[in-house]
Amino acid sequence: MEGASRDELAGRQLERLKWSLKLAYENVPHYRAKFDAIEAHPDDLRQLSDLARFPFTTKDDLRQGYPFGMFAVPRDQVVRVHASSGTTGKPTVVGYTQQDVETWAGLIARCIRAAGGRRGDIVHVAFGYGLFTGGLGAHYGAEKLGCTVIPISGGQTERQVKLIADFKPDIIMATPSYTLVLGEEMRRQGMDPRQCPLRIGMHGAEPWSEAMRQEIEQTFDMRAVDLYGLSEIIGPGVASECADGGPGLTLWEDHFYPEIIDPKTGQVLPDGEFGELVLTSLTKQAMPMVRYRTRDLTRLLPPVGRPMRRIERISGRSDDMLIVHGVNVFPSQIEELILADKRLSPHYVLELRRKGHLDALEVVVERRNIADATGDPARDLAHHVKSMIGISVNVRIVEDGSIERSLGKAKRVLDFRPKD
Repeated sequence: MEGASRDELAGRQLERLKWSLKLAYENVPHYRAKFDAIEAHPDDLRQLSDLARFPFTTKDDLRQGYPFGMFAVPRDQVVRVHASSGTTGKPTVVGYTQQDVETWAGLIARCIRAAGGRRGDIVHVAFGYGLFTGGLGAHYGAEKLGCTVIPISGGQTERQVKLIADFKPDIIMATPSYTLVLGEEMRRQGMDPRQCPLRIGMHGAEPWSEAMRQEIEQTFDMRAVDLYGLSEIIGPGVASECADGGPGLTLWEDHFYPEIIDPKTGQVLPDGEFGELVLTSLTKQAMPMVRYRTRDLTRLLPPVGRPMRRIERISGRSDDMLIVHGVNVFPSQIEELILADKRLSPHYVLELRRKGHLDALEVVVERRNIADATGDPARDLAHHVKSMIGISVNVRIVEDGSIERSLGKAKRVLDFRPKD
């Protein structure tokens, strides 16, 4: 489908969308009840725009179906289960048939190739393995492409650096924050990260800014690529940046149908308008997803080179947004300002506290050990946050190594406010 026309792609999408809606309605009691409640039936879908008539699916729906209530096939046809961490409640469980696993591997292989990877490349997989989808998803996809996989997972940072030096991988797949941790460890061991053999970094599983990309590329002298996905839809491999350098991430529309909605009203927005990404799976067997609200904020962009549309880099999540003094703030906005100051490192946390009746935000960030640093970086960062974002923050500069390093997804926000 990468070489198909837009009309051919739309025809395939409609065919697969009808199949997916029918599968969900006939085999998942949750979907049958939600469809019936608003008098929507799979037969009502005659064109792609008709999808807007069907109900949304949310993370709460998946939690209510815990553990296997959202499966559309008998449990003995499910060959693998993944799950979220469940830190905010019950974990969300996702299942895969053998065909789902093969489809997923094909999508990751497509992402790696689109990013410039080729058969025979060595791929260092530092995403976590286990219930998290990152490690195994990347692993199977790299093998599908014909790459040599180093399945190191997260952690064992000193050993990872040695393996990178000895095995000389071409590609690393990891969270962006952990990639920078590896760069720090290389320097600690007396190595220059820019001299290591890595030429492509495929990063995902946490929001990261354009400034973070530049930091990674300058640290390693490699191309840092955004890899997008979420476990509820399939895992990593829903969309990826491509080596052609076009804007945004190509979303594999032959497997996932995208919509952009107004997060408050749920109204579908035209291409090019900013809002929340909603995805419907077109080929998943074990656990079809109908209009899943990702909470990721982006916009749809025109295709470049392929018939599939692109999504703009995720600017944040609607549920990650902080409201400080009535102003909407995303951690990525503050990250951009931190990384614009060469005196500050990319290692930071945002601490929320309650002072009286008001919320207070403190930015805790490590200083860089550079010889020519002058001025007061705390004062300057607070000034930039005030002028660019519109809120007053306290900035606390700490010494290099003071902030705990993440071995997987970085935890950027620490909320110390009392629970109401």
